[in-house]
Amino acid sequence: LRKQFESLINLTEKEFDYILAHFTEKKLRKNSFLLESGQHNISKFFVNKGLLKSYYIDKSGKEHILQFAEADWWITDYKAFFNGTEATIYVDCVTDCELLSITKENLEKLAKEFHKLEYFFRVKSNIGYVASQERILSMLKLTSTERFEHFLEQYPNFTQKIPKYLIASYIGVSREMLSRITKNVINHTQ
Repeated sequence: LRKQFESLINLTEKEFDYILAHFTEKKLRKNSFLLESGQHNISKFFVNKGLLKSYYIDKSGKEHILQFAEADWWITDYKAFFNGTEATIYVDCVTDCELLSITKENLEKLAKEFHKLEYFFRVKSNIGYVASQERILSMLKLTSTERFEHFLEQYPNFTQKIPKYLIASYIGVSREMLSRITKNVINHTQ
């Protein structure tokens, strides 16, 4: 966490210890839920170790993956976290995970006390907004093959960590379609 903060701001040992005291450690096993739709009092989570996915389940029961998060990334149901409403998405562990959680109240308190921490979270939020916009645009304008190639460019290590059915859900295709796309992409690179 300190390395994450210090990528944008400088903290003394005392400041970091004080900030860290506002976080809670959480360890979860693979396939455990971190958040579930309908849950209240949502926290924001920093991933120390592991891989998670956030997703929405539509009325027909189909899962739509919104985000993956690995070590040094942040994840939550942002709407529920910032608006104080109940969660509308799920977040679960693709692997065993070690996390640090912070409540909105503690985040707001720290942001008031440390303007540099407020700056850190603003920059991180802006990066997240840009990534979200890019993801939406890729779903709107790219073919399924282009979405897969874009996924490979953005997350080259994920294909080794994530089951194919999750990649298929993330790029918005069936598992069968992903198999065909994968074969075509491999044939074009050889």
